[in-house]
Amino acid sequence: MALSNRGYPRAVQPRAHEQIVIVGDGQMALVLADLLAAGTSAVTILSPFAAEAERLASSRCSVRLPGFTLAAAVRVTADEACLADATIVVCAIPTQFIRVTFARLAAVMPANIPVVSVSKGIELDTFRVPCDILREVLGERALVAALSGPTVAAELARRLPAVLVAASADPAVTARLQEVFTSPWTRIYQSSDLIGVELAGACKNVIAIAAGVTDGMQLGINTKSALLARGLSEIARIGVALGGKLETFFGVAGVGDLATTCFAPEGRNRSFGERLGRGERADAVLASMTSVVEGVPTARALVRVAKEHGIELPICEAVAEMVFDGLEPRVALAQLMKRTASSERIG
Repeated sequence: MALSNRGYPRAVQPRAHEQIVIVGDGQMALVLADLLAAGTSAVTILSPFAAEAERLASSRCSVRLPGFTLAAAVRVTADEACLADATIVVCAIPTQFIRVTFARLAAVMPANIPVVSVSKGIELDTFRVPCDILREVLGERALVAALSGPTVAAELARRLPAVLVAASADPAVTARLQEVFTSPWTRIYQSSDLIGVELAGACKNVIAIAAGVTDGMQLGINTKSALLARGLSEIARIGVALGGKLETFFGVAGVGDLATTCFAPEGRNRSFGERLGRGERADAVLASMTSVVEGVPTARALVRVAKEHGIELPICEAVAEMVFDGLEPRVALAQLMKRTASSERIG
């Protein structure tokens, strides 16, 4: 996994009015459009699908976020020409589709503008996190950044208070994003640890699947809380090995996002795990879901990366075996409980 915290020499000044294009039409795209449109920004949702763009533009509602109504001020289109006037682009599509999508969009995107990822995952074949993929596809023409944290879309849609972290190697970019994404119901912190923030967001989805399994098996709060604690240790261990800062994993983008994803009833990864814990087959559950479960490909990618670095990730390994090898949850639990106990350590 080639990750870098290298800086950028170009200055990026905050602007009072932005032209923001959100690539994607899922839950996070919708709630971020609502947040941004409540400020001074002009907001466009660029849907990958023409039919969905037309339907969303007309109805202002989405089956992906029941009860939510998109503000009339938000433009919805499938016409990629909308990117020509963008001052900020938000990547809100699943990680596994970022490369092919932005390789196509690169020709119409302006140079030297922030491209902000809210995607959380690891590309399966390359082990790249979203901002690495964007940097590879767009090159130095884009100022990549991540926006992450505990953000249940249904709660953001109701404008309940939330805290996020804007991360970039360029402090001017994070300052600008802090200004743009701050609202009466959102508080934004800045971070220079882009690697750590992205890895925290990706890894927590795998632990959330395991947490869902404990729910499906009705193992109780004690078990689930212990799993979160040991899962955080695994996240920190692999995250630091790949260049992240330990403190990042104990902040908003780390343990904050992990807790939300593992306990929120509507979380896709947790819900997927719960159905596994009830005895359903992974392929059947995935086929029935309308949204991408990012923790599934991330589990396989993490296990492969960990083996290359000689790092043990027993919970992540158990998730990968349940999803891809058909390991029964009760057997996975028995294997974890039989592991030799040692002194507790973090990272």
